[in-house]
This record gives sequence, structure tokens and C-alpha cells, in this order.
Amino acid sequence: MSELRVTPDASTTERYARASGDHNPIHLDDEFARSVGLPGRILHGLYTMSLIARAQTEAFGGPASLRRLSVQFRGAALPGHEITIESTAGERDGACVAVAISVMQQGKAVVRGASAEVRV
Repeated sequence: MSELRVTPDASTTERYARASGDHNPIHLDDEFARSVGLPGRILHGLYTMSLIARAQTEAFGGPASLRRLSVQFRGAALPGHEITIESTAGERDGACVAVAISVMQQGKAVVRGASAEVRV
């Protein structure tokens, strides 16, 4: 098992919006996010997915090792709170290993059904 812990700072959503072109106000404006029932601005889902990919590439030998990545977004991740990504290697099929992934923030799952296939 490997683990990656990341605490996105308050400006992460603004930086990611500029990089991705996704300027949805739920990621940039606390007041707007609260008006639609969120606890405040939330991280972009694809930012969270990039952390999951990072965890796999760091644990299993670099970007070339990642063959497949799958996630289903379950809840919203928030800036300012640590995200913990745990990766557990499972069955090996030739040169590839199936990886089960858990992504948690403040005791709650941020994604579900996260899995990867890595070449080892």
C-alpha cells in the first residue's frame, strides 16, 4: 500500500481554473457555491483526479507506468483540507497490476470505484 497526502491551499481553485479553462463559479466564489448548497467553493473534479494519477505514478515508477485510471466522483473536495489517497496493489496479470484506490477528505470518500492499472 502507498499513500499520498496533499492539502490544496485556498488559491488552488483559481490556479486550476486558469490552467483548465473551467471558470465555473462553484470553484471560484464561496458565496455562489453556498447559494447552490455547497459548503463553499469546491475543488475541480479533474484536479482531484490529477492527484489520484500523481499518487499512482509516484508509487509505481513514473508516468509511463500508468496504463489506465478510472474514478467516479462521489462528493466535493474542499481547499484547505488534507486529501489522502491510498493505493493498494492487487492482482498481477503479466506485467500489469490492478490497483484499488481510496480518496478521503475529512473522513469522507471523495470518489468511489477508483482503480488503476499500472505496469511494473
